[in-house]
Amino acid sequence: MQIATWNVNSIRTRLAQIQQWLAKNPVDVLCLQETKVVDEQFPQAHFPGYHCAIAGQKSYNGVAILSKQVPARTSRGFAPILGGESVGDLDEQKRLIHVQIQGLEIINIYVPNGQSVGSEKYAYKLRWLTTLHQYLSAIVHPERPVCVCGDWNIAPTDLDIYDPADKAEHIMASPPERTAFQQFLDLHFQDSFRLCSQAAGQFTWWDYRAGSFRRNHGWRIDHILISAPLRPLVKNCWIDREPRGWQQPSDHAPVVLELDI
Repeated sequence: MQIATWNVNSIRTRLAQIQQWLAKNPVDVLCLQETKVVDEQFPQAHFPGYHCAIAGQKSYNGVAILSKQVPARTSRGFAPILGGESVGDLDEQKRLIHVQIQGLEIINIYVPNGQSVGSEKYAYKLRWLTTLHQYLSAIVHPERPVCVCGDWNIAPTDLDIYDPADKAEHIMASPPERTAFQQFLDLHFQDSFRLCSQAAGQFTWWDYRAGSFRRNHGWRIDHILISAPLRPLVKNCWIDREPRGWQQPSDHAPVVLELDI
């Protein structure tokens, strides 16, 4: 089974590119972030052979899971697991969708960017991450295979930034964000890409400005975390840089996990 995650930065803008990528990489599951479209306008008909589980909103955010198999179960947001009172306003932004396929729990997330350290949006990001930790804590089980895909908007270590100097106060690399990421690993999740490669210079996001992609001035902020039962099944995990070099690309590249399932 191959599972991929990709922040496409508008599914309608990037529709032809997603189709092109799927034609070359017919993965079993594709988790998309920043779809930026309401559910009624999601282009489901353009993905023949895939079932589309979607949670969208106009112009911002939005997540979707394309899968060759129809999910046995689908839920959207934190509330189905944690209840509406504890979640508060966090489900107003469409940032989480959860399906079950072949007994595998697949959770697709789009973590808030946070704008800048100390801002209101940064506080919202940390609150969102705390709630995600509660959500995953309620789901994770020693025998339950769980895969959490998405744009985490966190570079876990200095190895994940082209130039980590002076990044401690930079959004996506601040100590509270990295601590939050480590707390997910402490739930017995593992970073599937780092199971397969410890090489530097491996990134998933490059700013549109200053020739960042050409110079490989990137960050690795898109991750696929897996629970302990999936660790022995990992065959490979890689970043596909090719779509980032296409015309009018997303600023993110797909990450692909291959499991022996």
